[in-house]
Amino acid sequence: MANLNDSKILELKKQIEEKKKSVSKSKKFTPVTNCSIELDGVRINIQTLTKEQLISLLVKLNSYAASAIELELLDQYIISGYNIADWIGDLKSKLDFINSKDEEQKLKLMESKLDKLLSDDKKVELELNEIAEMLNS
Repeated sequence: MANLNDSKILELKKQIEEKKKSVSKSKKFTPVTNCSIELDGVRINIQTLTKEQLISLLVKLNSYAASAIELELLDQYIISGYNIADWIGDLKSKLDFINSKDEEQKLKLMESKLDKLLSDDKKVELELNEIAEMLNS
């Protein structure tokens, strides 16, 4: 029974490893703006915002952008020295970055749980294989 569980655990670990590779390939946060926006007399550093705050600010700026489009002023609408589209792009990029980090944390947690579930015999076998690989390198 333990052998069946071990093989399932190892398969799940492979799946986690694949997901980790795809998550780590996701782009880094490279802002176009200076990340310091002033709205309604309040200066906000988007680098310090939580996920919820980023979403709220993104929704707010999107509604401003929609109004600017309706008024045919989108190209002229500048906030804190940058076009509103640049701010929206940076907020989306920062949100994607945070989501990617959250996903990495979840995968690490799952991997840790799976490691604990491996039988002692399988752990010893994996360690021995790892040492043998080191010696053969």
